[in-house]
Amino acid sequence: MIARYVAETLAWKLLDGALIAEIAQTAQVATETAVRYDEQVDSWWHRFNRGGVTSAAIYAGIAPGDAQFFDAESTAAITRQIIQEAAEDGDCVIVGRGGQCVLQDRKDVLHVFVYGPWAERIERVGGRAPFGPHIEELIRATDHERASYVQTYYGCDWKDPHLYHMMLSSTLGREQAGWMIIDAVEQWSRHGDAR
Repeated sequence: MIARYVAETLAWKLLDGALIAEIAQTAQVATETAVRYDEQVDSWWHRFNRGGVTSAAIYAGIAPGDAQFFDAESTAAITRQIIQEAAEDGDCVIVGRGGQCVLQDRKDVLHVFVYGPWAERIERVGGRAPFGPHIEELIRATDHERASYVQTYYGCDWKDPHLYHMMLSSTLGREQAGWMIIDAVEQWSRHGDAR
């Protein structure tokens, strides 16, 4: 994975799988629960009923602030907070989850979009688990979920090139793409714009 290579080479923190653990710890839920809501959008029915549940809590004498819910919306809010804190700390690589939107106004962040040709994506996903003829459907569904997540919680199109400083093809390979990113970070750091 290119992000891991960049983080290890720079000796920076990698927020990808570790982000899930931080979300679970912050929300005081099981990691499996955090995984279920990661980069997801609650159904319209859930969003509609969330207001009703809040009203029911108030009717039951529970203060609105004390009625705790853990769903995709709360996961997105916690994710935003963790991304912002990580950017404040600096020296980290953040993978997905709308980071390009959350941090779009920061001058000290380099945004990179790594894309892969369709055939390569099918091969990579197929190599992880035997999905059989449903691999393409799984990839399309995952892309749709990510696009919906970024649009719903950040009002951005995740493929908008204006959100990124660089767009690289994964066909460059892990090391070549990684070194291109590292070089950009080092050049940017010399000019005082990134950390």
